[in-house]
Amino acid sequence: MNLVSVSSRSMEFTDCMKPTDLSAEKKGMKRKNWRNRMGFFLKINSSQSILHLMKNRPYRPTADDVNQWAQSLDKLLTHKYGKAAFCIFLKSEFCEENIEFWTACEDFRTLTSHKELVSKANSIYEEFIKSEAPQEINLDFHTRNAIVQSLNEPSVNSFLAAQRKVYSLMENNSYPRFINSDLYKELCTAARGRGQAH
Repeated sequence: MNLVSVSSRSMEFTDCMKPTDLSAEKKGMKRKNWRNRMGFFLKINSSQSILHLMKNRPYRPTADDVNQWAQSLDKLLTHKYGKAAFCIFLKSEFCEENIEFWTACEDFRTLTSHKELVSKANSIYEEFIKSEAPQEINLDFHTRNAIVQSLNEPSVNSFLAAQRKVYSLMENNSYPRFINSDLYKELCTAARGRGQAH
């Protein structure tokens, strides 16, 4: 299994840390997987879809919305639909841990009570930071160590350095792939079609 460790090291600066997941079999499933999710995404009344966060409003992104997503990762993430589409894309690439971690950090920074900070800091550590965590993100030793040191007395900025690193990884790797993906192109087409219908 030396090949896997060599492969992992060579992917050190990428955002998808699971080279074994990208076997030929899974690559074949990848397109089908996001197409299935897209079916949910484009249905207006799909309460089981990831977009149930839209509280069942009959809404789909406009052509202008979808065009704005291509301007910056920040614009994509601040739009509910854009962020949901990006999540779907990352799941299809088996590397959704970065957006999940980034979102957890955004939520963490809104907490005010010390008890909540300690509890959430520990759950973020368990889920994303510690070695062999369920959704372990790729962090350097110093950033990881600083987080470990802060766990007893966390502040709203405890994960800020790690969050910035993960944002940068997404901005430089996943985001350009998303903008050039078939999924994004289909969203553009669907949004344009919606505009013509009205």
